Amino acid sequence: MALDKKQKKQLDLDQKKLAQLRQQLSGAKKQLDDPDEVRRLEQDIATTQARIDKLKEQA
Repeated sequence: MALDKKQKKQLDLDQKKLAQLRQQLSGAKKQLDDPDEVRRLEQDIATTQARIDKLKEQA
C-alpha cells in the first residue's frame, strides 16, 4: 500500500525535523552548557526516527 498525501507530508516534515534535531545535537555536544539538552535531543531524534520508520513500513 502506498502512502497517501497526508502520510507523505508527515514523512517529509519528520525528515526535515530529524535533520534539524541532528544539527542541534551536534551543536549541543560541542557546547555542553546544559547536559539535559543533549539527552532531550537524543530522545527527540529517536522518537522522530521511530515515526519515520513506522510510516515507511506502511508503504
